[in-house]
Amino acid sequence: QVQLLESGGGLVQPGGSLRLSCVVSGSIFSISTMGWYRQAPGKQRELVATITSRGSTNYGASLEGRFTISRDNAKNTVSLQMNSLDTEDTAVYYCRLTNVIGQDSWGKGTLVTVSS
Repeated sequence: QVQLLESGGGLVQPGGSLRLSCVVSGSIFSISTMGWYRQAPGKQRELVATITSRGSTNYGASLEGRFTISRDNAKNTVSLQMNSLDTEDTAVYYCRLTNVIGQDSWGKGTLVTVSS
């Protein structure tokens, strides 16, 4: 059974930074595509960033440059470094794993609140 556990969320002031992490168990992490998504109150879930098994990255609109996704295959971990946070970044952030046959698994999410 695949399990994804996010951590690192919390309250941060505008302009601040946070680093989210997602640890995966029960799957072959190194050959899976990993992603971060977010869902703000009253809005649909949206792409934040993805990273393939080869390290190719893709970002949601206007997020590249402020957000950086990375992975550590030795630790079965994908991370999201978030800088220059704005109140509009407030959301629950979810980790997603897509395996080689296209099956998705999701974590339960971690809340990021950007507020002064």
